[in-house]
Amino acid sequence: MNKSISSLQNPLVKQVVQLMEKSRERRKQGLFVVEGQREIQLALSGGYSIETLLYCTDIIGYLALEMLVDSLDEATESIQISKEIYQKLAYRGSTEGVIAIAKTKDLNLENLTFSNKNPLILVAEAPEKPGNIGALLRTADAANVDAVIIASPKTDLYNPNILRSSVGCAFTNAIGMATSEEIIAFLKEKNIAIYSAILQEAVPYHTQDYTQASAIVVGTEADGLSEIWREHSTKNIIIPMQGAIDSMNVSVAAGILIFEAKRQRQFQ
Repeated sequence: MNKSISSLQNPLVKQVVQLMEKSRERRKQGLFVVEGQREIQLALSGGYSIETLLYCTDIIGYLALEMLVDSLDEATESIQISKEIYQKLAYRGSTEGVIAIAKTKDLNLENLTFSNKNPLILVAEAPEKPGNIGALLRTADAANVDAVIIASPKTDLYNPNILRSSVGCAFTNAIGMATSEEIIAFLKEKNIAIYSAILQEAVPYHTQDYTQASAIVVGTEADGLSEIWREHSTKNIIIPMQGAIDSMNVSVAAGILIFEAKRQRQFQ
């Protein structure tokens, strides 16, 4: 733990900046940046491999650092960085003095497996705002769903804005990404009922039975779900609105639907 970096021009510092700013670099290198003690621990718990740990002793205490380092693989390189470098790299204003470079995961659907014979899955089609994606992941974690699948994603999971807004839930959920067509084929192959949150030809959400294998599908607030989901839905569901407008935040809608399913399952 005696290696240190004090120059802002160091190649590793430049690499971290690129990984934070460019999804192309994250895809190309198969790496992303995690910031904060809790987030790094959640990434480790979620099976992510940490390649490099950068720490600033002006911020993190020795005991906290020792505990974190002890939880890392022996192959992980730990490097001390100056406060100036940390402040350049830190995405959040108040963090605990640690930044990690981690390896991305293959998020193909074929890697999703379910220990629950009647899985409950949240599908979000084409979410654009990182804050909404983070909130959806937090909702999914709170409900302990079996998987979150993002259809036709507009950004990669390892965008720093998503990681920050998910407060680590990007690591606590089983996550897959694919096109809507691929996801529909995947769900049908596994005999998972599809409940699409769509205004047209829909029934109130609470009238349906979600105790069997179920996927609850939500779209963007602006455009809703694409036509293909209505065509292949087991049933279209709607949250009856009583106000002056007919839409709500996608993560709020997902929470209502997911927790109705959990209620029916007696929160199992």
